[in-house]
Amino acid sequence: MFSYNYRVFWTMVFLGLCLPNLSVAQSLSGRVIDANTSSALIGATVTWLGTTQATSTDATGFFQLKSAPAGESSLLVTYIGYKPDTIQVQGRSNLVIKLQSSGSLKEVTVTAKQDRYDAMSPTNSQVITAMDLTKSACCNLAESFETNASVEVSTSDAVSGAKQIQMLGLDGSYTLLTTDNVPALRGLATPYRLNYLSGTYIDAIDIIKGTGSVLNGYESISGQVNVRLKDPEKTDRLHVNLYGNSFAKWDANVNTSATLTPKLSTILMLHTDQLNNRVDGNDDGFLDLPLGKHYNVFNKWKYNTGKQWVAELGVQALHEKRTGGQVGYRSGMPQVEDSFYGTESETDRYSAYSKTSYTFKNRPYQSLGLILSAAHHDFDSQYGARTYNGRQNSGLANLIFQSAFGNTAHTYKTGLSYQLEDYQEELAGKDYTRKEQVPGAFFEYIYQNSTNLTLVGGVRADHHNLYGWVYTPRFNIKYDFTPNTILRLAAGKGFRVANPIAENVASLISNREFILADNLQPEKAWNLGGSFTQYFEVGARKGAFITDYYFTSFQNQVVPDMYSSANQVVFSNLDGRSFSKSFQAELQYELTELLDVKAAYKYFDVRTTYNDQLLQRPFIPNHRAFLNLGFATPFDKWRADLTAQWFGPRPVPAMEAEHEAHDGIIRTRTVSPYAVFNGQITRAFKKWEVYLGGENLLGYKQKNPIIAADRPFSQDFDASMVWAPITGRVIYAGMRFTIK
Repeated sequence: MFSYNYRVFWTMVFLGLCLPNLSVAQSLSGRVIDANTSSALIGATVTWLGTTQATSTDATGFFQLKSAPAGESSLLVTYIGYKPDTIQVQGRSNLVIKLQSSGSLKEVTVTAKQDRYDAMSPTNSQVITAMDLTKSACCNLAESFETNASVEVSTSDAVSGAKQIQMLGLDGSYTLLTTDNVPALRGLATPYRLNYLSGTYIDAIDIIKGTGSVLNGYESISGQVNVRLKDPEKTDRLHVNLYGNSFAKWDANVNTSATLTPKLSTILMLHTDQLNNRVDGNDDGFLDLPLGKHYNVFNKWKYNTGKQWVAELGVQALHEKRTGGQVGYRSGMPQVEDSFYGTESETDRYSAYSKTSYTFKNRPYQSLGLILSAAHHDFDSQYGARTYNGRQNSGLANLIFQSAFGNTAHTYKTGLSYQLEDYQEELAGKDYTRKEQVPGAFFEYIYQNSTNLTLVGGVRADHHNLYGWVYTPRFNIKYDFTPNTILRLAAGKGFRVANPIAENVASLISNREFILADNLQPEKAWNLGGSFTQYFEVGARKGAFITDYYFTSFQNQVVPDMYSSANQVVFSNLDGRSFSKSFQAELQYELTELLDVKAAYKYFDVRTTYNDQLLQRPFIPNHRAFLNLGFATPFDKWRADLTAQWFGPRPVPAMEAEHEAHDGIIRTRTVSPYAVFNGQITRAFKKWEVYLGGENLLGYKQKNPIIAADRPFSQDFDASMVWAPITGRVIYAGMRFTIK
């Protein structure tokens, strides 16, 4: 299956390479983008210098001009709020024009609907916009995906409150998470990382399916989630967001920014959330959500000369404490028979990153960038009588040089990187330590023919001090049949060193014995796939149809087997096959001026070999459906959203006879499908917004999510078998106050 898909893919690539030779350009084409953000500039004016022959860019930043008048070889490009630029085009077959912001229109705000699927990117990229983030509570990153069909967030267990994302049917550990395109929140931060970024810190989220670019490392297997943090130059001077819900959980957020000099700006972002109310909605004696206190501060600085130098610095510090377990548990109680079962965790995290770029004078296509980041993560926890503590120190350096071969139709990025990871973990008195030092080099070539074809081919070579040389090839092709009909193909390889304990914290909330094989090897996988995008208009209303398919095949995988035995969770290298097939079809349409519709269907076939049996991965349904209705009156005075998600039947482990030996046979049962509805209504004033919403409006809950909840110190106890909501209906309200 894998080799067949591989041959078909490269056959399509070969045909794609031949396509440019079938046509001869009759005009000059190109794109106009923001020099700092690479976002399309819609409505920019492109004129042959000294003439009246002009055009403007479309919704993707694309333009097309008739052949130059006799003797003319210069273009004048202008856009409100940006510095005009004159471009010499003689001998150039492709143009990507980058305009610099003039910084003179900070008091003007232009609001427009943005295509959520990026028409320019060679990868299958989707954007969760700033407006999308206001359609739900978005107290943290976990809640920022509620109105998006590509990424799902699930609860890991019935006690700790940990959540994880899923993409292409695979766990979130296979998705690279970056902030401002800097890898972040990795390793020991994985269990609770979706809580570590407040929704008010976020300007937009980029979702990239497939392995992506080699510039960001070798770890991405299913995709990348890039969180774009608020930009000090462009954000509001003051933003306050207060939130409270029916469980008596509350959040408070304050963002404040200032322009200190024409070149230097900063933003300070503060967040806290608190839950002190004990909630047991299903009467099983356990808290549905852990009690907790979270304090988080993020300070970001930006230095921009407006010409050649741009530098950013971000610093974050957070402290979080959680207490869960039985309703009667109090912090510090002994964890013995006839006492109350409890869980506790405390996290201290400090991180910083810097990004510095220099653009060569008179060469806007040539630049040099340096990315540095460092983090310290300290995690102490207790699950019943079992303790798990971890320390992680991380460092990353990435030097990137970008230029062109001859003209901007052929550009490239190359550079060097160094990654350091120092892990110290202790589980139930046993130490696990690992120190990774990985120097590497990478090269990526981009071809654009200015009209309809983009090719991106990259490779990186890294030397891992524990596992030797790692080679990572990746390839993307984008072909525009028309500006509204786009085909993308992708292939790439991913490599990552698993952190079995941190990535399976849910299993600690049981009395299973953890067994880790001594020879666990890195995880390796190929990802092949592609997408088809069709933009259209019906009745003068815009819409888009997007469908994609991805096949992920693991060469090795660290397999957590908690299904062959009710008393153990065994971590071992893959012995057999493991793969994921993912299909998604999505329709977006502006039904009226006031109503937008998004609908999607997803199919997953995820299988792994357990004890020589290739079986469907438990907890993952084959079929899912998604619907979002977005309503907004003129000037967004009133906004309302309703989101419905349907999850089809899925297999879950059958653990009824916990004391019986399973004899290596995995027993499963199929659970019924269910649907979850979320909704929110917002009223906006000049500087204020108030909102009221609800999650899981029908109150669907998994029955008895904790096995042996009345005997938490027995061998039968297990709180990790969660496949549906456990908290029931949540009603929330809040307000936003903004000074532009």
